[in-house]
Amino acid sequence: MTTLSEIERAYEAKYSHDQETNFKVVMRRNKLVGLWAADLMGITDGDAEAYAREVIESDFEAPGHDDVVQKVFKDLTAKGVDTSEHIVLRTMDELLVKAKEQILAE
Repeated sequence: MTTLSEIERAYEAKYSHDQETNFKVVMRRNKLVGLWAADLMGITDGDAEAYAREVIESDFEAPGHDDVVQKVFKDLTAKGVDTSEHIVLRTMDELLVKAKEQILAE
């Protein structure tokens, strides 16, 4: 018979795993957003990867994803890319789905 403490440990382990997975998915999404934005700005190769890392790091500035949206939107408009915050948000939503698929497939 399973005791209450075993059930609690199982739920805690699942919660911890789910949190870790969600973190990985968001970080992968941020990388994909960075690569997408780099492509629009004409940034290629290693510089695109470096820019994607900047986007990932920007997510640690404040809770939520607004810091990522603001960074990418600001950088895109500074490079003359015709975009809006709505387009950045929509792309982030689309890439979140792709990131989740990639992480769950690993």
